[in-house]
Amino acid sequence: MAQVMYANTDNMLSRFGEQDLMLLTEREGSVPGQINIAVLEQALRDASAEIDGYIVGRYTLPLTTVPAVLERNCCDIARYFLYGDKAPEQVEKRYNAVVKYLALVSKGDISLGLADTGEVASQSELVVSIDSAGTVFGRKSSKGFI
Repeated sequence: MAQVMYANTDNMLSRFGEQDLMLLTEREGSVPGQINIAVLEQALRDASAEIDGYIVGRYTLPLTTVPAVLERNCCDIARYFLYGDKAPEQVEKRYNAVVKYLALVSKGDISLGLADTGEVASQSELVVSIDSAGTVFGRKSSKGFI
């Protein structure tokens, strides 16, 4: 089974900017002033694998449709991985929020809006109807108490 990446390098660029990604992907031997695409893609693969670990019990993988929430979550996880041990508090909080969200998805408390097969779930039209037998309490029926 081929692994599906829930986000790509363009998603990371639009969310975090070129400057941040250049700094985060810089490794010994990489070209200065350029994003190390291999490092960035590895972080995205690792983030996607972590997401798969949470949703594999609920959905058939690979997903045929990737919800936008997984794209954002994948970017946040990948960014956290790129920081390594030096993640700022904000990045760590976002990562922890994603893990909490994915844990709720794995328990079934939150849905990704997909059928168990990984396809977009069909949405049947729900109609809510409220019937009332009339007023129970009112000035006319209270006999002076209201």
